[in-house]
Amino acid sequence: MYCYNTKIGPITIEGESDNCISKIFLGNNCLDGEETPYIKKAYTQTSEYLNGKRKAFDLNLKLYGTEFQQVVWNALLKIPYGETRSYKDIAETIGSPYAYRAVGLACNRNPICIVIPCHRIIGSRGNLTRYAGGLDIKKQLLEMQERS
Repeated sequence: MYCYNTKIGPITIEGESDNCISKIFLGNNCLDGEETPYIKKAYTQTSEYLNGKRKAFDLNLKLYGTEFQQVVWNALLKIPYGETRSYKDIAETIGSPYAYRAVGLACNRNPICIVIPCHRIIGSRGNLTRYAGGLDIKKQLLEMQERS
């Protein structure tokens, strides 16, 4: 686990011994972190993304969550850069059209923010909805994508 400062504030990246990333979250929660080459790679790609120089990530991810959560997170990974979807859109995509609230809960439990782009999920009326980093950061991320 290692912490970095970025243009949207501190982020913490946690890796596994098999060179997989298991967590990226907003905030500085490191006590005694170690920067491994793979964590550094994740930071470099995240930084490039935040600076508009990268549109896709090339990282091995290890997802810990329920089967439903993992299905939702994998659906989020398929949202193209610069596009948004609603909770209902994702529910329909995964074959559970009435599970949009459960999709929202899975987004709330997203362990790898930015890379798994839950910031691309908006309300069915196009409104911004909750985001772990706050609505200001969600708005920044969406505006950055629009400019790139």
